[in-house]
Amino acid sequence: MKNFTFKLLQQLNKKKADKGFTLIELLVVIIIIGILSAIALPAFLNQAAKARQSEAKQALASLNKAQQAAYLEDQTFATNIAALGLGLANETENYSYGDAAAQNNGSFSSPANSNATMFATAADAQAVKDYLGAAAVFTENGNTTTTTSICEEVDPTLVPGLPAASFSTTGSAEGAITCPNDGTTSIELGDSN
Repeated sequence: MKNFTFKLLQQLNKKKADKGFTLIELLVVIIIIGILSAIALPAFLNQAAKARQSEAKQALASLNKAQQAAYLEDQTFATNIAALGLGLANETENYSYGDAAAQNNGSFSSPANSNATMFATAADAQAVKDYLGAAAVFTENGNTTTTTSICEEVDPTLVPGLPAASFSTTGSAEGAITCPNDGTTSIELGDSN
């Protein structure tokens, strides 16, 4: 009996020395990693798209401010992006930039040059959104000033590109620029004076 007990204890000690994972344990870990990656991957891809879109927002914000500066100097908006002298590339890996003249085959369609429109068109229209930047002159309580706005496409998979913004030359800064918004096209990111 002593021999049996000794051999049993020896066998148990040997099993402790042969530590390892069972097949079931490995499968559970692999399944957990798969579930976590299925949750994390779309969130990561969404963050990458947001980073690419911030390029367009920043470029249009610079163009809007340059248009305001041009109006302050010349009492008229620049008729194209090149005239602003910012040195921005017309095309990057993610976006191509244009103005109302480019969108209208070279003809700048602005009544009395009281507004200006710039576009950021996505290179990959299914992955990132298009943007529209607008600068406008408006009169409020007898004072003439400028305001800017950036419009964002709601869903890049629904409608490629943005229609033009609407402008009002009187009233308040909030109503001077209206982004196109038919539920599928764009939303207003905000005004800046």
